[in-house]
Amino acid sequence: MKKLITFLSLGFFTFGYSQSDYYNDYQNSINSINWTDVVASLLLSPSQQNQLMALNNQYPDYNSWNRVYGNNPDRWRTDRYNSMAQIMGSEKYVKFKNKYYKGQNPVAVYNRNKNNYKKYQNQKYKNIKKAQANGVNSKSMKEYERRKKLNDGSHLYIKGNNGKAKGKK
Repeated sequence: MKKLITFLSLGFFTFGYSQSDYYNDYQNSINSINWTDVVASLLLSPSQQNQLMALNNQYPDYNSWNRVYGNNPDRWRTDRYNSMAQIMGSEKYVKFKNKYYKGQNPVAVYNRNKNNYKKYQNQKYKNIKKAQANGVNSKSMKEYERRKKLNDGSHLYIKGNNGKAKGKK
């Protein structure tokens, strides 16, 4: 029962953590751009400017964002940039993409960035495995210990261990 509770709580914790990463990406998509420069450079009308600012202020906190995107956190990217394309118009939206996202689709940029943490997880996993094995093949060590308990000398001939048979050099 303890294992089940631990597993569930760990699962909810990691799910919540990943959700907050998506929200941080959402906030960065708003905060990393100077929107007054966007409005001025693209010559947006006052109504387009108001719609754009309303879009930026749509989800001021994590809870409001999570109510909408909690079940599918990837969806914020397509929703946000489709709305921006509708507000700006296709011509101005292309200019926006070229200036701020180097011509790439912003959805693709955030999708590419969402898995950057995995390389660190892989390194962490390798370090844990190395620490657990203490530099020795743990499966081989278990077999070595099992044969050593038999007390027949067969433990001296297991591959992967540096021990040699008695009397041989």
